[in-house]
Amino acid sequence: MLGVSRASAGEMLKRLEAEGLVERGRHKEALLTATGRVRAEQVVRRHRIIERLLTDFMGYTGAEAHVHADELGDTFTDEMIERIEERLGYPDRCPHGWPVDTTREQEENRELTPLADLEPGGLATIVRLAEHDGELLHWFYDQGFVPGAEVELQAAQPEAGLLTVRLGGAEKAIGERAAEGLFVRRGVAPLGHGATHTS
Repeated sequence: MLGVSRASAGEMLKRLEAEGLVERGRHKEALLTATGRVRAEQVVRRHRIIERLLTDFMGYTGAEAHVHADELGDTFTDEMIERIEERLGYPDRCPHGWPVDTTREQEENRELTPLADLEPGGLATIVRLAEHDGELLHWFYDQGFVPGAEVELQAAQPEAGLLTVRLGGAEKAIGERAAEGLFVRRGVAPLGHGATHTS
């Protein structure tokens, strides 16, 4: 998924272990230490604030902001991030709907489900978009699958890995893999709730 070789990943894990950020579990899996979790949450928060800077002030689309935030992450000091967050008015979400506060993200996880898990006829409001695949993220924005959008699952063809949904008054086809990356809250949100999309 990250596009790095097994050897490079192994070297990075060794470095993270040496810094006390990662430890090995019983089955040699990599686990974040308490220090590693704090550092990871700082990195995620920083990334989401930079994305908002890029969309809200510089006019980048959400998908473009995700790519550039990866590139810019280490160029801002903690103090700069605090100033940016203040100038942005302390946003609660990144452009893709993920809470800036990672504690809130964990709590909210229990309320959300992938679009692919809806039953035909089910209504939902898109809350978050998966960010791990840049091309898919671009596709979500191009097709209107954005935070705050209301969707209705009309039909599922699991044999073909395809879903048909109604979005913005139009019928659209979406693959199951893509639908797994759209996290929704069942039911239709009250007017104005969850509209975080900026492009």
